[in-house]
Amino acid sequence: MGASPVFCSFHRIAVRSAIVVAATTMCAASVYAMRVSPMIVEMATVGSDAVARIEVQNLNAGRLPFETRISRLTFDENGVPSETPADADFVVFPPQGMLPQGARQVIRLQWVGGDIPVSQAYYLSVNQLPIPADSAAAGASAQVQVVYHMKALVVVAPPNAEPNVRAISAKQIDFQPPAAPTAKPGDPLPSKVPGIEITMQNSGRRHAMMAALKWVLEGKDPAGKPARVVISEEDLSRGVGSGYVPAGGRRVFRFPLARTFGPGPITVKFMK
Repeated sequence: MGASPVFCSFHRIAVRSAIVVAATTMCAASVYAMRVSPMIVEMATVGSDAVARIEVQNLNAGRLPFETRISRLTFDENGVPSETPADADFVVFPPQGMLPQGARQVIRLQWVGGDIPVSQAYYLSVNQLPIPADSAAAGASAQVQVVYHMKALVVVAPPNAEPNVRAISAKQIDFQPPAAPTAKPGDPLPSKVPGIEITMQNSGRRHAMMAALKWVLEGKDPAGKPARVVISEEDLSRGVGSGYVPAGGRRVFRFPLARTFGPGPITVKFMK
């Protein structure tokens, strides 16, 4: 069959804890062929934290051949990533393998990229490889293989580096919720809801995962009375993923709110 593969991407632009891409002639697979854990790894350039371990498990009914790749990540202020091949920054063992059904493999990462002035983000891609089709079976009927690629976020920081994040602006917006997972092409988007747009600046040398903190918003409601909104870690994880803010970088986050702020300044604080 001459159909080109279609790529289905299951991730939020705000750096979710994993990126899963399924390459097939249809986007209907509901069960992943493998599990990668953990999906976020924080490392250091020196010491024991310069080594990390990630486990791959075969959830497929058959064998799982795989290979690994490393790419360096940069993000624009809206969290859109750009990737550059960077396999030379790590020693990865094993770089490829073949897992029987239900088997697990621990992948060892060792940083060899030398000193860096600030945190640097990477993706470790675990790519399922296609298994050659049986020639007799292939001659009898067309076969389709589903190939999965899973990406774990790996962030490497220099010694003694700390983040220094502050909200430099916050304003009320009309937030556009994304389309429902069951939406079809051409279906209208959900109605807009009240929301907040927060711009954060990290002047530190270490990245920050801002979804690990509560965000406390304070201002005035439309009637001029004090208004306070606390966004929990759970809600942030669903809305902005890890809330990654790169070292020396800036991020803009947009999030729906259950209430509306009125005119005037909105302050943002972060609490554990």
